[in-house]
Amino acid sequence: MHTQYAAANVDSLVAHHLDHFSRIKNISALKKFHAHLLRTGLFFFSTNLQSKLIFSYTNCIHITHSITLTNFFNYINPASPLPFNFILSHFCKHGFYSLAVQTCSFMHFRDVGIDTYAVCSSLTASSCIKDANFGKLMHAHVEKSGFGSSVFVGSALVHYYVKLLLFSDAASMFDQIPVKNTWCVNALLSGYGEGKMWGEGLKLVQGLPRLGLSCDNFTLTSALQACAGQCRIKLGREVHAKILRTVCDVEDDVYLQSGLVEMYGKCGLIEKAWQVFSMVGYEREGKRIRDVVLWTSMLGVYGRNGSHKDVILLFQEMLMEGIRPDEVALITVLSACSHTGQVDLGIEYFKFMKSSGLSLLPEHYSCLVDLFCRAGELDKAWTLIDDIPHYENVRFTVSLWGALLSACSDYGNVSLGKLAAQRALELDPQNVGIYVLLSNMYARHQMWKETDDLRDFIKDTGLKKDVGTSRIEVTN
Repeated sequence: MHTQYAAANVDSLVAHHLDHFSRIKNISALKKFHAHLLRTGLFFFSTNLQSKLIFSYTNCIHITHSITLTNFFNYINPASPLPFNFILSHFCKHGFYSLAVQTCSFMHFRDVGIDTYAVCSSLTASSCIKDANFGKLMHAHVEKSGFGSSVFVGSALVHYYVKLLLFSDAASMFDQIPVKNTWCVNALLSGYGEGKMWGEGLKLVQGLPRLGLSCDNFTLTSALQACAGQCRIKLGREVHAKILRTVCDVEDDVYLQSGLVEMYGKCGLIEKAWQVFSMVGYEREGKRIRDVVLWTSMLGVYGRNGSHKDVILLFQEMLMEGIRPDEVALITVLSACSHTGQVDLGIEYFKFMKSSGLSLLPEHYSCLVDLFCRAGELDKAWTLIDDIPHYENVRFTVSLWGALLSACSDYGNVSLGKLAAQRALELDPQNVGIYVLLSNMYARHQMWKETDDLRDFIKDTGLKKDVGTSRIEVTN
């Protein structure tokens, strides 16, 4: 009993020192303490201490400068996978994905047993660093070891292929899982959403009763997203009805609520979207409280459907409610100011964004350039573009130059329009839209030779304009 108590004290004392060095990121003191543990034999005291030591090194972010991973692992008992599983978990949790892959490779090289936990952690790491080769090797290991029957390993493989945008492989892996659960369904659904494969996503959701599975909140949110993507309003209403019947905590899931708003908005039912928006959120002291995600969703509904005045009014109401807007909300309201010709208001909101500490995105500058261009103030637009390099982390975009080119066409500034087209094509030489805008500008100002030369160039290079399509649901 006394020996166990002393051992626990030693373990606790060593762990305390390791946590201290890790917290203050003192790599020199940590290396000295490591040497002390090796000299006294305390390092071999328990696998828990070994795991804590390497955790401390990784927290100092200097592991490549202090010791090599392989040399450190040589001190760990290669027969036990337990410390390696701890290490894999820590690496994945703190974003050291390459080190997690290294750890798994070392385990395989030293014949350490790679269990299902190590497989799932390694697949997570390889998906984050987009390592297709390592992931496929892990898949081969799964097949050889018979882990494929595990729904957790199968879900990890589905998630891995989804992250690498290999949707057919993800679907094939999903079909191979003998006993499925909602987790693996959601992993595949997230991939279909990422690839905008709305039809496949809806088929998967509709087939859940056949698999004996029910929908959770993520499944329902994905279903709403797919209905919105295909404008399937009848099916969207059915999903809404299922939510009302089966989800008792809708007010706690802001993403499910915003999914409903966006589904109705993308199907063109603005009033229904507003009705849902008015009812969502949660009650506090007799007042309806809504998250910034919900406000942004409703702003997007108005913006996509051309109700730009309503965007501005709702944004002002949002500010009065004390909700701090995010970058997406400000893109929507800047675009609304552009379409309504409210230059001063747009500039005011742009300055508000900078003073609030929000990140300046290229889309914000594109909206402001478009605001000036629609008002015919091309000089201000050019001055803004010329000043953009002075702002941190803002890069030119094709859409920004395209907005200026379109305005130059409308207001007859051909020389500036040519310059804008040149800058846009330097970023994307294959962008057909820029060539079309440039050709339209030439034709609008009866520059027929330039128009013919540009069209001949487009034919010679084999560029083709995408044909626009639209989809609506009529009587189901």
